[in-house]
Amino acid sequence: MTRVVSLVPSLTEAVAVTLPGALAGATDWCTHPAGLDVPRVGGTKNPRVDRIVSLAPDLVIANEEENRAPDLDALRAAGIEVLVTEVRGVPQALTELDRVLTACGARSRPAWLDAAEAAWTALPAPEVRTTAVVPVWRRPWMVLGRDTFAGDVLARLGVDHVYAGHPERYPRVDLDELRARAPDLVVLPDEPYRFTAGDGPEAFPGLPCALVSGRHLTWYGPSLARAPRTLAAALRAARR
Repeated sequence: MTRVVSLVPSLTEAVAVTLPGALAGATDWCTHPAGLDVPRVGGTKNPRVDRIVSLAPDLVIANEEENRAPDLDALRAAGIEVLVTEVRGVPQALTELDRVLTACGARSRPAWLDAAEAAWTALPAPEVRTTAVVPVWRRPWMVLGRDTFAGDVLARLGVDHVYAGHPERYPRVDLDELRARAPDLVVLPDEPYRFTAGDGPEAFPGLPCALVSGRHLTWYGPSLARAPRTLAAALRAARR
């Protein structure tokens, strides 16, 4: 069996549920599936390269957004194969998941990936479109900008975030400007910053706020199959 170290939480879950026993290590931020018992190799932005090398993986899986090029170069210099994914939208996520799982030794496409593709393919065209600001961090405020996976997910659910045309992918924007954009909705995920009912909505008085699952908004893996229904329910609840 291929020994895999994953530096991406989404991919960790995908490999763990598809190829039990293949994971030789994962980052400290890899929280799914629950009870995952593998050696930890540091964070996504600061992995312990020496620890990864000591685990002697056949393959390290990474992502161009979540992981730093110098760390991946150091792994390659140590003779370890590194597969780097790029995910900017739902179709690309499905394709990249297929590629990763095949590289990790999967002999067939898992049922959960078929279910995820079916869930997004069957999604009806939204009857009404809504504008939104989508913060992903606070202190300083950062929001979704151009060309992001989460932005594509929301667009497919009828939510157009107002900074989709910004030159940066995750721009810092002053709170007064965010309010001045007067969106129909503010979408507040619980990761990477953990927005809650008591931390986030109070910054946007008078605007409906949807508290959504960050895992369903930003992860590409088994959660993709439930994401359309879970996110749509949270968005509807905020607009009532």
